[in-house]
Amino acid sequence: MLPDPPATDDTADAAPSDEADELALEPTLTRSEPLPPEVVPLTEPAEGVPPVVDTPEALERVVAAFGAGTGPVAVDAERASGYRYGQRTYLVQLRREGAGTALIDPIALPDLSTLSEALVGVEWVLHAASQDLPGLAEQGLRPSRVFDTELGARLLGLERVGLAAVVAELLGLGLAKEHSAVDWSTRPLPEQWLRYAALDVEVLVELREILAERLAVAGKAEWAAQEFEAVRLAPPPPPRVEPWRRVSGLHAIRDARRLAVVRELWTTRDENARQRDISPGRVLPDHAIMAAAQALPRSVPQLVALPAFSGKGTRRRATLWQQAIDRGLALPDSELPSVRGPRSDAPPPPRAWPDRDPAAAARLAVARDVVAALSAEHSVPTENLLQPDLLRRLCWTPPARLDEESIAAFLTAGGAREWQVSLIAPRLAAAFAQAATD
Repeated sequence: MLPDPPATDDTADAAPSDEADELALEPTLTRSEPLPPEVVPLTEPAEGVPPVVDTPEALERVVAAFGAGTGPVAVDAERASGYRYGQRTYLVQLRREGAGTALIDPIALPDLSTLSEALVGVEWVLHAASQDLPGLAEQGLRPSRVFDTELGARLLGLERVGLAAVVAELLGLGLAKEHSAVDWSTRPLPEQWLRYAALDVEVLVELREILAERLAVAGKAEWAAQEFEAVRLAPPPPPRVEPWRRVSGLHAIRDARRLAVVRELWTTRDENARQRDISPGRVLPDHAIMAAAQALPRSVPQLVALPAFSGKGTRRRATLWQQAIDRGLALPDSELPSVRGPRSDAPPPPRAWPDRDPAAAARLAVARDVVAALSAEHSVPTENLLQPDLLRRLCWTPPARLDEESIAAFLTAGGAREWQVSLIAPRLAAAFAQAATD
């Protein structure tokens, strides 16, 4: 799958943490490495663009064909991020040897469980599976086994892990990207978009074979298997606490009354966007919410005088937004949101550690050095060796004994995979012991 469009509202994923950036391994090319292969554009599916499957009868034929196919099945999904509310799937693409390619409309056919049942025991090949599996599950599509080509590329230390980049590097083929950010809720879908969608699964199985071979040669096949299973079994993320705090630029507001206005505007926007099935950022941009919270207009004329509310759409609903602002202004002090944010068991930002807990800061410095060294040694990004949040938690609230067994138990309880624990726990224990004697 190719990337979603840039985030325009608070439903988008959070940006990577500073710690992940600090730990990121910078790949380098050496003179001994081969030049990348010449890239040949992949412009047409081998059997052409199939018709969209949007009737029960057509779905029955697809189920029979894919159930009779052989080998893994390539799977992809397209959403309408930035256009529609939420992360609903608007097109499902599959390809399997002996069955060809199928493009299925999950809006017309919301229950695809019969297809899932026909593929029990079959390995599903996806790129960035964690992005697609939740939406596919809503259609009743749940794999028995997964091979994630993005995760495989990460474990191999590839410099770029987007689908187009990995296909270009390993297969020498060029996937077009011009339709990656379109509105996939459009009906009917244009022919050129369907061609793009079919090409996304055209070479996934071939890519899987190359990655699997390289992972085996690198001694990372078992690592990959554990990662793939963790992705397949991952539960849905819990609901965010106070999701309105994800409004872009909120860090600039340190006043509880203005925070209340942000909360009321965000809640009103979210409900309006849900009712209209439109991305919240298209209903009211974050920068407009921030502008209103800073200015605190007391009337509709004052509100629409703000540049951020001068557009036709925002002016049309100016009364709705002003009512939200008025609610925030009228709240009693006892109901205002905390300036500090919701209580959390997460460690504080590492920049505060030297003052709040120097010993924890020293542990984190040692641990980061260990993870960075392992990253370079095994050519695996640090965030794939161990989640930065779990590493921080280990250093902030460590077990009573920082020996290998206790560290391994802590990491396992935090969700680390067996390969990660066996690789990192002994090195951390040795480094902590050495630091204690220095």
